[in-house]
Amino acid sequence: MIRNKFIAFITICCACFAAASLNAGTIPAGTTLTVSTVSLISSQTVPGRSFEAKIAQDVSVKGNVVLKAGTKAFGKVTSSRANPRKSGPLTVELASIDVNGRRIPVKTSSVQPASPAQTARQAHYGHTAGTTVVNPQTRLQFQLLEAVTF
Repeated sequence: MIRNKFIAFITICCACFAAASLNAGTIPAGTTLTVSTVSLISSQTVPGRSFEAKIAQDVSVKGNVVLKAGTKAFGKVTSSRANPRKSGPLTVELASIDVNGRRIPVKTSSVQPASPAQTARQAHYGHTAGTTVVNPQTRLQFQLLEAVTF
């Protein structure tokens, strides 16, 4: 009786492991990830601050979708004009992706988003002239610098 329960337990564990392996995937380095921003980012955002995005289109490897559109992703501001002493152009990178409830760290290329130059009128209403603003729903493309396995 105990032996049968042990065999059933082992069988269930193997089935769960096999099912998890089917959902696992590896995205190779060099793959382009297109995201759509969820939160507003500007060149006045402090470096290190994170922002939310969503994967904008399915990511396929060898014909299999390994990352579905709509998957949550998080990025961070790596440089901005927020600190006048170390001022630089707005630069962002992708930091992690939520896969099956787990936050998977990623290493991507940096991107310098562009936006139309702010007018004097916009500066009057709170934007500094020359401020880069990345509105929600803006698409950004990042390249993976290292393979990601999940």
